Amino acid sequence: MQIRNITVSALAAGARARLRERFAEGEARDMVRLMFHAFKGWDVTNLVMYGDRLASDWLCDKVDDAVRRVLHGEPVQYVVGEAYFYGMDLYVAPGVLIPRPETAELVDMIVDRNNASDLRVLDVGTGSGAIAIALSRCLRFPKVTAIDLSDDALAVARENVEKLKANVDVLKADIFTFDPAPHSFDIIVSNPPYIVESEKKDMEDNVLDHEPHLALFVPDDNPLIYYSRIAEIGRQALAEEGRLYFEINPKFADDLQKMLESQGYTEVELKRDSHDKVRFATAIKPN
Repeated sequence: MQIRNITVSALAAGARARLRERFAEGEARDMVRLMFHAFKGWDVTNLVMYGDRLASDWLCDKVDDAVRRVLHGEPVQYVVGEAYFYGMDLYVAPGVLIPRPETAELVDMIVDRNNASDLRVLDVGTGSGAIAIALSRCLRFPKVTAIDLSDDALAVARENVEKLKANVDVLKADIFTFDPAPHSFDIIVSNPPYIVESEKKDMEDNVLDHEPHLALFVPDDNPLIYYSRIAEIGRQALAEEGRLYFEINPKFADDLQKMLESQGYTEVELKRDSHDKVRFATAIKPN
């Protein structure tokens, strides 16, 4: 193979410089690290160790194409097919949302609050499988079930389950017809669509143009459509003292709390994320 006269460190520096035309320094640096990890399996230490090596034509072409696509608006995670979440390298594709740091905080909360073993967990709208797989690895011997309606999402979730050797059952299900057995789960968790259509105007173009709208948006006149249905399922499917965990839209936190209380849920709690936004809700099944 013909080798260009450019070192790995120079290739990385050039990619960062191009990305800084549009992105902040830290973001550009993280993007380049993700590219080298996805293409070569290298972490930061490897980048330093191999920095003086000449980069192959293949690697130069991969990095150049990735930078070009990111500068044209594609999320870097879709470009390289990888996203980092909760200590895991997840496969992602345009059919699923890119896992956000806030969602990792939701996983933290569930893990911190549930020390029992053999918990039965349902992840509703699993997408890439991020929440389900993280919980399967961090809770004590859980039985985790992940459901989604999207065939694209199910394919991604199943690939991640296989890749990470996670003990998760991935099933196709529509929550509006899903009818699990009574008392079959101890935890139901969901990060469902919660952005109302009128909020589109305030969103970044790279999200609107590339991430799946089915997983993002709800009607302005029914922003809690998924939450209320999941709460209905929980009334039957949760065991005694079973708990709901939600990621939520801060705009509708009070309405969500009232809805859960109207369905008989107790100890309804709203929690803030690391950016001080009301981002999570928890509740205990009605007696």
